[in-house]
Amino acid sequence: MTLRWRLEAWGARIALALARRLGLRAGSALGGAVTRAIGPWLGVSRVGRRNLALAFPERDPGWREAVLKDAWENLGRSMMELPHLPGLPQTESGPGWELVGAGNMPPGAKQLVFFSAHIGNWEVLPLAAQAFGLTMGSLYRAPDNPLVDAVVRQMREGGAELPLFPKGSRGARQALKHLAGGQALGLVVDQKLNEGIELDFLGQRAMTATAPAELALRFGCPLIPVHVQRIEKNRFRVVVEPPLAFPATGDKAEDIRILMQRVNDHIGAWIRDRPQDWLWLHRRFPRELYRRK
Repeated sequence: MTLRWRLEAWGARIALALARRLGLRAGSALGGAVTRAIGPWLGVSRVGRRNLALAFPERDPGWREAVLKDAWENLGRSMMELPHLPGLPQTESGPGWELVGAGNMPPGAKQLVFFSAHIGNWEVLPLAAQAFGLTMGSLYRAPDNPLVDAVVRQMREGGAELPLFPKGSRGARQALKHLAGGQALGLVVDQKLNEGIELDFLGQRAMTATAPAELALRFGCPLIPVHVQRIEKNRFRVVVEPPLAFPATGDKAEDIRILMQRVNDHIGAWIRDRPQDWLWLHRRFPRELYRRK
């Protein structure tokens, strides 16, 4: 256990404690202001600028820079909002969240696969699942620092009932068992991937995880698009869309390919509609695209 790990965990605890102390509004505002000011100067913003140029080549650099700053602000706000999400109410106005598309949920269904993206404050999604009476498990990418991972897990598990499965073979087995038991599973599928299949995403070829399609087809359960919009500084809209139609080509691999392209198309549409809400900072496209000037 290294000194660096201990310092990082200490910093995470201080940040979360500060967020709790400040409250939702002030904590979110502080997080957004800090990341908006500092984020564009960090090296990772080069990735964000390249992603924006690839996804929006028709837009001028000034527009893309403004989107990048907004995205950094959204990230900072989302981080500082984390301790307050377990008690965030479903309201008609003010701080809280609202639901659009509740009628798209299959009546009485408990075994479901949701797919979403790192857009808005995606950590609000478990609240919506809980409102539907679902026990939604989720795969997550654990931080490299296990002490920070423990801090974040403790905070998350203190809120909505959300079984968390770390990405990897063990977590995949746990998620499969959870879904096989008749429960819901939420998958965030917009991150960089080295495996999977190559599909179109935001006008570029990108490796894409196939788990959402594979699981939905295997269990014959609905595959439902859902995402979060930040419609005000501390107000969110959870949008539930109709379940995706399953292809029936007679070829399992082709059915998966078609279904996952539909998943990418939905996520791409969300991003194009509200680019300021997406996390632009990971290398989503092939490595060679980031070597170009």
